[in-house]
Amino acid sequence: MILNMEALLKRIAHCVEFGKINEASPYPPDMKGQPGADELTRQAIDKGADPDDVLKKGLVVGMEKIGIKFRENKVFVPQVLMSAKAMSIAMEHLKPFFQSGDVQRKGVFVIGTVAGDLHDIGKNLVSMMVEGSGYEVVDLGTDVSSQKFIDAVKGHPGCFVGLSALLTTTMVNMEKIVNDIKTALPDTKILIGGAPVSEEFKEKISADFYSPDPQGAVDYLNSVVA
Repeated sequence: MILNMEALLKRIAHCVEFGKINEASPYPPDMKGQPGADELTRQAIDKGADPDDVLKKGLVVGMEKIGIKFRENKVFVPQVLMSAKAMSIAMEHLKPFFQSGDVQRKGVFVIGTVAGDLHDIGKNLVSMMVEGSGYEVVDLGTDVSSQKFIDAVKGHPGCFVGLSALLTTTMVNMEKIVNDIKTALPDTKILIGGAPVSEEFKEKISADFYSPDPQGAVDYLNSVVA
């Protein structure tokens, strides 16, 4: 089946939304044997698609749709991970264009789980959603100190910072890290999230944004860079 470019980009978005990685992938069952995000992205590039369109009209659209479904509890973590895998595989075809400057990232997002906390599922979901929305993500991992965050911000001037915590016992470290970053680099925009975190806590520690779900972080970033 030969698709025109508009239909091809919609199909890429559909594959990302439903986690169809490639033709060999058995998931989702109703798309078994069909080409996935991998083949369709390659096809779009080979047909001369603008790589920026592939990103913004294909991958970003798909990730935004799955993000909204996740926020509304219509899908759960496994489905989001499949979508992220499809997006990641497709992004491999776009990396040469990022490196050449043909496709511009919206910005840089530095993220890590705060010192003393080794949980990373929430952080990883946010990383995937933000990357799928057109940002460069610098993932510092778990148990990240203030200094490591500060060094990363200095290495990526103008970046956004995301702090994650799952334990109530590490919220005090989140507060310290926000304070340390703001003291060293006052203009840095800091987003926080995690099970014990709240809007009230965000206000208390003078962070810039809190969201209970990954799509909220993406919406905030897009509102700032718009």
